[in-house]
Amino acid sequence: MATMTSEKETSTLIASSKVNGTSVFNSAGESVGSIDDIMIDKISGKSAYAVVSWGGFLGIGSDFYPVPWSALKYDRALGGYVTNMTKDRLQDAPSFKGDTDPGWGNRDYETRLHDVYGAEPYWGSMAR
Repeated sequence: MATMTSEKETSTLIASSKVNGTSVFNSAGESVGSIDDIMIDKISGKSAYAVVSWGGFLGIGSDFYPVPWSALKYDRALGGYVTNMTKDRLQDAPSFKGDTDPGWGNRDYETRLHDVYGAEPYWGSMAR
């Protein structure tokens, strides 16, 4: 029988259930959405993307933006994650609707995502 951990956050670790719903801000401190989900690489165990929800109402009609995890930094003062993307640049970033597959597992798509955010790919030194 599985048991829940009593501690959902430490100084260096956080449960994914606590990350979902966390606000995402641009470098000017403006809200650009909230984390809807986290995509984790099955082989390495690395967090690959935060799927940021923006627009819509209560998740209906929202657009989803995969943001490379390495492009987010946690800001304690804001109580959320910060990305270098402005709202205008985020609007032009790759996005998808909730009922579509954005291209997970397609290295060309994922490389383009990392290029847009100026982020190092989670697969590191593996061949593109």
